[in-house]
Order: sequence, then structure tokens, then C-alpha cells
Amino acid sequence: MTHPLYHGDPARLNFAATVTAVQEKRVALDATAFYPGGGGQNADAGLLRWDGGEARVTDTQKDRASGLIWHTLEGALPPVGTSVTGEVDAPRRWRQMARHSGEHLLAQAFFRLDPAFRVAAVGMRGPDCTLDLEGFPTGADAQAAEELLRDMLARHDLTLETRVVPEAEVPRYPLRRPPQVRGQVRLVMFRDEAGVPFDVSACGGVHVPHAGMAAPVVVLRTERIRSGLTRVVFRAGEEAAGFLTGTYRDARALAQGFSVGVPDLPARVAALTAERDALKVEAAALRIRLAAALVAATPAGEVAGIPLRTLTLDDPALLQGVLAATPPGEVGAAVTPDGRCGIGSGRSELPAGSLLAGVLKVTGGQGGGRPDLAQGTTANPAAFLDAVRRLLATRETAAPGDSPPGSGLTPP
Repeated sequence: MTHPLYHGDPARLNFAATVTAVQEKRVALDATAFYPGGGGQNADAGLLRWDGGEARVTDTQKDRASGLIWHTLEGALPPVGTSVTGEVDAPRRWRQMARHSGEHLLAQAFFRLDPAFRVAAVGMRGPDCTLDLEGFPTGADAQAAEELLRDMLARHDLTLETRVVPEAEVPRYPLRRPPQVRGQVRLVMFRDEAGVPFDVSACGGVHVPHAGMAAPVVVLRTERIRSGLTRVVFRAGEEAAGFLTGTYRDARALAQGFSVGVPDLPARVAALTAERDALKVEAAALRIRLAAALVAATPAGEVAGIPLRTLTLDDPALLQGVLAATPPGEVGAAVTPDGRCGIGSGRSELPAGSLLAGVLKVTGGQGGGRPDLAQGTTANPAAFLDAVRRLLATRETAAPGDSPPGSGLTPP
């Protein structure tokens, strides 16, 4: 069994130990400060050194059956009986402790808002950590929980306390949720100056000595996920501070581009968004008018007694408007250089979808639509309009997937 030094002193990052077992690329020690991961928290990494050797610890895992904590090494392995010194990757450990402590503290803030906001699952593998909550908390609830926690951390020095108690004593403590283990239960508590606990949780992880070291705890967003849970995405500690600093720097640069201050940026963006939406409506109306003008300016030819207007368009955005402007009793066809194409029909006996299917059977491509308007793409835009003329010349249309009978057209 490996003695877990991280439980007694989570801030301890250097230690001495002896190798007790070797297995493939990993070693077990009689004691370690390397946290083996669990409960949504990553395992520690760092270095092991011994007389004449050194290896990087890339992973740490606990064998629950034997109680051994295995350290995966990159490089040579020290033999059994070797005295080693360990050095935990400090920045990584402190980030992990801030994330885990932030998770406990934020979960408690939600619980204090509404006991229905119970934790179903947590994740702390990256800077963006997650709380999956029951009870359907809203974005407003998330903001309230963040503010409650910020106020608590500003007014109180919440200090870490851990203790191991028999399972029978657990009901004496105000836990947010029942422990997931039996027998001896390790409790993690953050108490204020008067000894009043803000949060008590059954947990085997490592945490910062003072809750303020996990600040700020910032909710980034909420989202509904499977099984009716609400996922709260948050950051804590230096990762949250760095995120806020970067976000403000970007917001300030954006605000300067708009000649406003950062507090006025949302209003400026809202105004620009409204202006953009109005311009989009205006542009759409202008495209419709332009399409109708283009159709009106295009002389209608006649193919086997059928009036036909054909257009080659530079702007694909005009395609639908041009086809929709096909006059009653006529057929319209349009194509763009990149292969967007379509047919409009003002004649009930010549459905646009059937006409387009017949033409695309010859020129290659796919598409479909209504009897009055059909769109698609063709593999041979240069041949599209001629294929429309030749198909109409037969006075027969093709059903989708059929060749136009008697058209004399052959696929290229």
C-alpha cells in the first residue's frame, strides 16, 4: 500500500520515498505526494530522481484493490528498493487544486440558492470545468450563484480542513450529497473564521489551503444536456483570472475600434446588429427588384412554341429571384459560372422539377423543387441552357431519374 502524502498536506510537492514494486513502465512507492487522479480531477505529473537516474512522471493511478499508487515513467525505471525523491509539477497541481476547490464552492453556492440544484456529475480535466446539475437552474441562477460565492470569498477567509470519519458519523455533517464510498469517509470542509462550514463534501481529491486561492470562480455559460441536466461551465483560480484578463483586453480593442468604452460595447454591438438586419432586409428587397428587372430586360425566345428566357448570372444570390420572376405562360432558365442552376415555369404542363431533372440527367448534377421553381447544381454549366432548349424542343419532360424520351440528348 502507498501512503498518500497529498491528503495530509496538499501543498506538499517534494518528498522522499522507496520503490516497492516495478511493473512494465511504472513503479509503486511506499509514499507519494503525486495525486493519482479521480473524481473528475486529473492525475499529477512531475519528476522522480534517484542516485544516477531521473525520469519524468507522466501519469499516476491508484490500484484500488492493493492500495498501491503507480507512477508511469518516461525513461529508465529504478529497481525495487531504490530511494527516490519526487517533485510534483507545481503549476499543474495548483491549477488542479483551484479547479477542484472551485467546483466544491460553486456547487455549494448553487445548493444554497435551491437544494434542488444537486450535483449529478463533475468534470475538471481542462480549464473549462463543468458541473452537471439537477433542478433546471437558469442562467439567472448561475449568475446569482456566482455572486453569492464572490461575496462569501470577499468577506470570509474560508480555510481547508480535512478529516476521516466512520460512515456512521457522516450524518453529523451538512453534506450536499451522500458519500459514494463506504466505511471510512474522507471529508473536505471549507470553514470560516468562526469555524462555521461553508461547504462539506466527501472527497478524496486535493484542494487549496484557502478558498480564496481558487478565486475568481467565473461561470462561462449554461447548457441543457442529456437526461434533463443543466451543465454549468466555469473556470477557477489563475485560469479564470487569465481568461477574464484576455477577454477584457479583446473587448477593449474591439470597443476602441467602435470608438466607445467597454461598458458601452454591448449597446454598440446591438445597434450595429439592428442596422445589419435592416440592411439585409433592404438588400433582399433590392435583389428581388434586380432579378425582376433582369428577367424583364431579357427577351423571350421561342422553342417549339414555348416562350423561354435564359440568363447567365454572375451572382448566385439572384438565382431564386430570377426564377421566381418567370412570367405566366413562360419558362425561365438560369445558370451561374460555378454551376448553380434552376428552372422557373409559368406553365402547368411543364413542371419545373421535371424539366430540371431531365436537363441534369444530361449535364450531370442534382436538384429539385416545386412545379413552379426548381434549383440545383450542374457539373456542366456551359451546356445547361442549351440542354434546356433542346429538351423543350421535344415538347416532352422527364420524370426524375428518367432520360427525356425522344430528346436526342446524350450525356456528355
